[in-house]
Amino acid sequence: MEFTKKNCEEFVEVLASKAPVPGGGGASALVGALGCALGNMVGSLTVGKKKYAEVEADIIALKEKADALQKELLALVQEDAVAFEPLSRAYGLPKDTEEERAERERVMAAALDEACRVPLQIMQKCCEAIELIEAFATKGSVIALSDAGVGATFCRAALFGASLNVFINTKSMTDREKAERYNARAHEMMDVYGKRAEAVFVSVQERLEKK
Repeated sequence: MEFTKKNCEEFVEVLASKAPVPGGGGASALVGALGCALGNMVGSLTVGKKKYAEVEADIIALKEKADALQKELLALVQEDAVAFEPLSRAYGLPKDTEEERAERERVMAAALDEACRVPLQIMQKCCEAIELIEAFATKGSVIALSDAGVGATFCRAALFGASLNVFINTKSMTDREKAERYNARAHEMMDVYGKRAEAVFVSVQERLEKK
């Protein structure tokens, strides 16, 4: 099932159901794509305007990156669902005998690793989107300034949301060294880019409220 091919009502309905996917990871990827698109919209409203002729080449380059990034984040909605399915099956494996427990542990380790990889990738793409939105907010049309602020807020929410899908899976890992590496990477992105996204929001808010 390709979740990004559903309309908004269908996606929300399945998200609210007891179906195991999509979940928080896929929803975070979608929110990140929306945030990136809002930044991209600022660029669309800037290109072709005489007032912004000096930055038009920069804006066009930013839009090209945003176009690609939106597609990557949307693809991660589906990829997150695909990555979760092996983990869901692994939890149901038998563990009555020593052999069964060893096999279950082996399968679980691989499934948990994959279930962490995708949300970490979602986080990375959200960081890239925040960088683009920073530039759109600085160089883009002031008539769409609020959209840059909303985009940064969405990407921050997606960044933090995806992190929880990392932490819930690293918690179950027996390889604690790997788990801590994943956790550290997630915390680093949250710390650096969470602050950068918040700074975009604050800057936009101050500019909009300035008398």
